[in-house]
Amino acid sequence: MRGIILAAGKGSRLNGTAGDKPKCLVEVGGITLLERQIRVLKQSGLTDVVVVVGCQSDRVRAAAGPSITCVENSRFAETNSLYSLWTARALLYEGFVVLNCDVLFHPALLDHLLATHHDAALLMAYREREQEYGDEEMKVKVSRGFVVDMSKTMEPGEADGENLGIVKFGPASAPELVGILDRIVSDGGLRDWAPRAFREFARTRPLRAIATRGYPWIEIDFPEDYARAVNQVLPAIEGTALTRMRRVS
Repeated sequence: MRGIILAAGKGSRLNGTAGDKPKCLVEVGGITLLERQIRVLKQSGLTDVVVVVGCQSDRVRAAAGPSITCVENSRFAETNSLYSLWTARALLYEGFVVLNCDVLFHPALLDHLLATHHDAALLMAYREREQEYGDEEMKVKVSRGFVVDMSKTMEPGEADGENLGIVKFGPASAPELVGILDRIVSDGGLRDWAPRAFREFARTRPLRAIATRGYPWIEIDFPEDYARAVNQVLPAIEGTALTRMRRVS
């Protein structure tokens, strides 16, 4: 199974937080988001890592390092995450975990996703009491533990939670997902988000929803997200990891 990191975008909504760098090279705690995700994938046993590059591709390739396979989305400015995943389709058939490059998350979340016996599974944060959703969240509807719908345009009241941007498709599921990507791209869906393909998969095949179990995470889209990532989420991740190490020792 491979780890696929979607890192082709620029991240213009960060409004200068990234400086002149693409979003995946934003630093949190002195380490870029890209490098953090590569480390977490390898620590979880996924040593075969693929990064889909686009904006400032040479810079991103250099940050990824020589041991990482890079696939280029040369049309990154006119496409979206679904097309980026599709560019790596030849490497998906044996099974993969795909991550959006802008997610900072506790490593235990990936471990839980990989540990499930379900061939296809998605990490999601279930709605907390009184939690409100807007246009930005990739909202998820679940029935009996499986995803039945997912979109940003879903009525907020219908959502059971939101997608983290980390999804697994094993060898039994990956070929069908590739077929869905092929069809959407052929039909002109170049600017669709990757979750459109996940939603279509879930209409005919089981896609298990895996809860975050309270572990910290954040998707970094805006300057206020970055501030929260640095000041709250990273300390929570590091504090939880330290507590677990002490318990083990």
